[in-house]
Amino acid sequence: MGDRLRNCCLGIDALCADGVVALLARSPFYESAPVDYLDQDWFINAALKIRTALSPLDLLHRLQAVQAAAGRKPGGVRFGPRPLDLDILLYADLVMDTPVLTIPHPRMHKRRFVLQPMCDIEPLAMHPVLGRNVQSLLNQLSAEAQALRPFPCDC
Repeated sequence: MGDRLRNCCLGIDALCADGVVALLARSPFYESAPVDYLDQDWFINAALKIRTALSPLDLLHRLQAVQAAAGRKPGGVRFGPRPLDLDILLYADLVMDTPVLTIPHPRMHKRRFVLQPMCDIEPLAMHPVLGRNVQSLLNQLSAEAQALRPFPCDC
């Protein structure tokens, strides 16, 4: 919601502001059609590769704080519009499933808007549960079913 690109850029800056999270790579931005809840504007998506000493749960709390600072409120329509949405997709080769966090992200292998940006950074990154790299997961998806287009920007 709002200035989508600005929210993404400010979110990345806030995430890495104090050096606890180091940005190693950022994919290009993409604009993607909504999935699951269709009555909303297109989204802006990118993937980041980071380095951090934070535990997965501490990283999740940091992501939630950045989202809150961007104006995201708890609740709302599931898969609906929001100012910023930050997810942990992979955390090295860790597999975890708790009531608050699942790694790898449980729907990442079904989402072109996740896999394409990941492939731009590291196409051979392995999904630790499926045992396949993200490029092969992307190749199995229908481009027509999940519209995605480059979103040029300088952030």
